[in-house]
Amino acid sequence: MAAKPEPEPGRTQGRTIVVDGVSVRLGQAVRTSQEWIGERETLKQLLACWLLVAPQDLPLSPRITGPTGIGKTTLAMSGASERKQNLYIFQCTADTRPEDLLITPVLAESGTISYQASPVITAVLTGGICVLDEGNRMNEKSWASLASLLDHRRSVESIVAGIQINAHPEFRCCVTMNDDASTYEVPDYILSRLQPTLNLGFPRREDEMAILRYHLPFAPAEMLTLTVNFLQDAQQLNLQFSVRDGIHVLQFALKRMAQDSAISSLKVMIRCIPTSECGDYGILFGSHELLTVRKFSDVRIPPLCKGREGGVERGASAPCIESKLAKRSTSPVPSLQRR
Repeated sequence: MAAKPEPEPGRTQGRTIVVDGVSVRLGQAVRTSQEWIGERETLKQLLACWLLVAPQDLPLSPRITGPTGIGKTTLAMSGASERKQNLYIFQCTADTRPEDLLITPVLAESGTISYQASPVITAVLTGGICVLDEGNRMNEKSWASLASLLDHRRSVESIVAGIQINAHPEFRCCVTMNDDASTYEVPDYILSRLQPTLNLGFPRREDEMAILRYHLPFAPAEMLTLTVNFLQDAQQLNLQFSVRDGIHVLQFALKRMAQDSAISSLKVMIRCIPTSECGDYGILFGSHELLTVRKFSDVRIPPLCKGREGGVERGASAPCIESKLAKRSTSPVPSLQRR
């Protein structure tokens, strides 16, 4: 039997590609049809970074910054969808190693060593879009392995596999970064390669409503309105409740109402994620309406209520609201205790 010819270097065979005689298994692309809801200007800026205006031009690798849960990764996913390119997402963590970013040796079923490409390298080899999610959680040693990929060289070396990998002409990259204290300081020589900075803020009222309707089209309109009002008021008080928080709050409320037919007399409590600035929160739900929010510290938080027609005055203090809620129901209001 004639020997099977080896694939040409750099040529893909299924989910495998050969680079300098080394066979590398590729990762899977993220399959999504994510739609961007919000200001189109930020999306246009991202697409402009990836645009080439001349044969000698090179794409930019921007960093997208902003609070947690406002849609930074969604923005990148929408950009990939607009360009009709495969998307690969690498979740950066504090213990990410250089080989995690590049190529990892794994034990194959035959007992031999095979090489598995990370989402980053898969995008580099196939001409996809790579998103380094929460990049400022990654240490400097890992960032150093990507330095040559993010500048004019557009190449990266894998010490493990012993190969030099040149980026596909269509390869694009961006990095998302959260604004919180649990992150590393990204070295200046890396920041100079991650330009420009696209700052994403909290959505406008109409955009938050559109996002909630997109993800929860089955939610009652009244609950959507009350949630958006709360999110907007919380932002005015510098309480960083994101639209993701609003989605999860409504999801839980709808599930509890579907679970219990007597939900009209039952108040459901949700504990939001505590932060050092805000403390603990509990959200009380009544029959198809959000009633109030109680906070366990001395900072005022906007109540979720309907005004006088709902029996609760907007702006009333938390103890006063809880007292009025207790009078409206024969069932006791669940106790709100600190974690």
